[in-house]
Amino acid sequence: MAAVVKYRGDVKDVHVITDRSSSDASPPDAERLRLAQADSGEQDWRAWGPYLSERAWGTVREDYSEHGTAWDYFPHDHARSRAYRWNEDGMAGVCDERQTFAFALALWNGKDPILKERMFGLGGDSGNHGEDVKEYWWYEDSTPTHSWMRWRYHYPQAAFPYDELVAVNALRGRDDTEYELVDTGIFDDDRYWAVTVDYAKASPTDLCMVVTVANRGDEAATLHVLPTLWFRNTWSWGLPGGDRIPRLTGQGTRLVGEHRVLGQLLLEGDGGPVPLLCDNDTNAERLWGLPGRSPYPKDGINDHVVNGAATVNPAREGTKGALHYVLDVPAGGQRQIRLRLTRTASPPAAAPPPPADLSDGFEAVVWARRAEANRFFAGVIPPAATPDEALVARQAIAGLMWGKQFYHFDVKRWLDGDPGSTPPPAGRRHGRNSAWWHMTSFDVISMPDPWEYPWYAAWDLAFHCVSIARVDPGFAKEQILLLLREWYLHPNGQIPAYEWAFGDVNPPVHAWAALKVFEIDGGRDYEFLARVMHKLLLNFTWWVNRKDTGGNNVFEGGFLGLDNVGPFDRSAALPVAGVLEQSDGTGWMGMYALNLLDMAIVLAEHDRTWVDTATKFFEHFAYIAAAAYEQGLWDDEDAFFYDVLRLADGTKVPLKVRSVVGLLPLAATTRLTARTLHHLPELGARLRWFLTNRPEYAQVIGTRRLGPDGRQQRLLSMVGPEQVVRLLARMLDPDEFLSDFGLRTLSRAHLDKPFSVTLGGQEFSVGYEPAESTSGLFGGNSNWRGPIWMPTNFLLISALRDYAAFFGDDLQVEYPTRSGVKHTLDEIADDLSARLISLFTQDDWGRRPIYGAAQMFQTHPDWRDLIAFPEYFHGDNGAGLGAWHQTGWTALVADLILTLRR
Repeated sequence: MAAVVKYRGDVKDVHVITDRSSSDASPPDAERLRLAQADSGEQDWRAWGPYLSERAWGTVREDYSEHGTAWDYFPHDHARSRAYRWNEDGMAGVCDERQTFAFALALWNGKDPILKERMFGLGGDSGNHGEDVKEYWWYEDSTPTHSWMRWRYHYPQAAFPYDELVAVNALRGRDDTEYELVDTGIFDDDRYWAVTVDYAKASPTDLCMVVTVANRGDEAATLHVLPTLWFRNTWSWGLPGGDRIPRLTGQGTRLVGEHRVLGQLLLEGDGGPVPLLCDNDTNAERLWGLPGRSPYPKDGINDHVVNGAATVNPAREGTKGALHYVLDVPAGGQRQIRLRLTRTASPPAAAPPPPADLSDGFEAVVWARRAEANRFFAGVIPPAATPDEALVARQAIAGLMWGKQFYHFDVKRWLDGDPGSTPPPAGRRHGRNSAWWHMTSFDVISMPDPWEYPWYAAWDLAFHCVSIARVDPGFAKEQILLLLREWYLHPNGQIPAYEWAFGDVNPPVHAWAALKVFEIDGGRDYEFLARVMHKLLLNFTWWVNRKDTGGNNVFEGGFLGLDNVGPFDRSAALPVAGVLEQSDGTGWMGMYALNLLDMAIVLAEHDRTWVDTATKFFEHFAYIAAAAYEQGLWDDEDAFFYDVLRLADGTKVPLKVRSVVGLLPLAATTRLTARTLHHLPELGARLRWFLTNRPEYAQVIGTRRLGPDGRQQRLLSMVGPEQVVRLLARMLDPDEFLSDFGLRTLSRAHLDKPFSVTLGGQEFSVGYEPAESTSGLFGGNSNWRGPIWMPTNFLLISALRDYAAFFGDDLQVEYPTRSGVKHTLDEIADDLSARLISLFTQDDWGRRPIYGAAQMFQTHPDWRDLIAFPEYFHGDNGAGLGAWHQTGWTALVADLILTLRR
């Protein structure tokens, strides 16, 4: 089934029209062929992609301040004038995998005080609940090789209300809702531009682009469109041999670039654009009143277009250039621009590049790639999925693909300071990330969110890889391995957490993710599994040595990604002398031990040297699981796991907060089949020895029953058969964790009965809050006191399926609790999946719960099918909250759809 992209007529027609008569126009599964070529090294189809960050300002990498005030040191106002040190940013951007060059779209509506070159937003100290972008754009499509991509942005025709957004948000507190762009009324009467960019690769380094600008207003309007190409500034770093400056020149309606490594680069557009050139160097005079390197600095194009200043190079040379289009568009009409970005020669390139094909050949590439993308996703998304579910899954995957960003950070060099600025304060050498001086990043990495969190986070990345493996297992495996490489993994074995504090402790989910990716990929890449296993042995040892203070097999770990889920900040010093023994930390480690056991079993069937490793992790799991009961984490009266504060005098204070902390031990489960025990008799012998000589471990390793094959199988589980039924009664109770849209992170019982405890003369409390928390714990961006989070839901659904694989249909529990109706665990897992999927899909009234009361997103035909993937969700009504483009782990909804509709 081929597809034709209609680029003429109303912009709403820029969709796919099936044309069965041309079904043989392109080879079947061309995208899978490209993936195979990329994986084998035959053709590097991943060389160019959407690897340009949505935000580089306000990041730790660009922060050389004394106290780590990144948002103050490099604010949005500096971004147009100040050359970045580590990586670039832009809108609808693409670059090569080393970010030698960058391409992005700039716009100007004729009224704004600056060009729209990047998205605007505010930080947590500006009346927001954390970092918050104040713009609306969507990732509509992308294949794994980025052979086809689509990006969409809605740009107001009135002056962008920068000052209003700052002023009104500054007056709001933690108890108030944030003031968003749509609240200003700037989109009223549809006076905005709908800007769509379609990308289609003719080859790995030949990119065809169609920019469509549609005037949604009822009056004719003018839009300046500036496709912009520039080289990343590496010449000012002061590195030996790195001071050679590349060059861009404007030639007619095109820009030609020359780079000593990349070679020759051509950006050519149709119509009659005017090339504008300046340099990607800091405007030091504007920022600090100092002379700069170039008379035509980074903001030269901005000042020329907006103010008519003579700030572009009349010789049409520089390191940053734009093709300036001025488009007059009638009311309700649209205009289009065709662009082609091509690497035309290897270095050195002396001859001028030939004219780019922007006619028939261009159109054929666009049509073919769009059709191939449809064919590829038809093979990914099951036919049983509804059209709306298919729309959600495809946009979720698109967000993951667009969330891949070039990330450069040499921590030692960063600690030494920027050679282009004054030496940093001495205190920086003992401050943020100073213990991670060994770490050097120069990679394309999947980010949690391209704007709010434009840096990798270890446990986020693990979840990303599960969904990415559905379309690109090669890239998913590479990402799993990346953070375990020696230039990331700390010499002591710790996995770096995230840029704001590499030394923070994220949950150990890498082994779980590696197994999932291995299975999704067909369960054949034993080399991948062995490479992961070798490094995770170091990391597991770090956990045992550093996060089990008492040596009693119960674990600490701090916030473990769950921010303020407890009564006090678990990452800070305790309010009294003692140790916080954590149910989630212990549950995570029980799961980790079983994940490594499962990996060792798989490897041992092909290499007997792994048998001892399997028995080691079997034993370690038994110790951890039993310790959770021996050390009092399990409360038999409440049928729940709690954190326990062990005071210096040995007194134990259970912190009876019913939260996801007490549910996570459910994820520590696996099966040992008769086949496994037959093939690995040493493991079977050790299990029998334990049951004979250590009967106290029987409840966590002793449960057995006949499997589907009629042979004995054993359940290894931190939550035994008796406890699992009682714990699920809590989890599946609508008055506690179960909502219409998934599982809350805190029991709703704490709405009327908050938990409180007095320690050291201070009172600490936790109450249920279904949306953004009003607590100031963990920097004020703390949101685990009730909302629904996709990753923990996904893990618990996976755990239910693991239990179902052991118990089959014999174990049925009341669902929902007190309903009088019993269901199998697989049926419950399916229903929980459906609840999470329903966050995004239209209900009977055509409304998507994620958009809550935002009427424009719910009802406007130009907005309602553009899907956002929020960070987390309101615990009662499902409205999307937090980071708005958190496609990373929220994209797990695609995996849920693929599994439920398989």
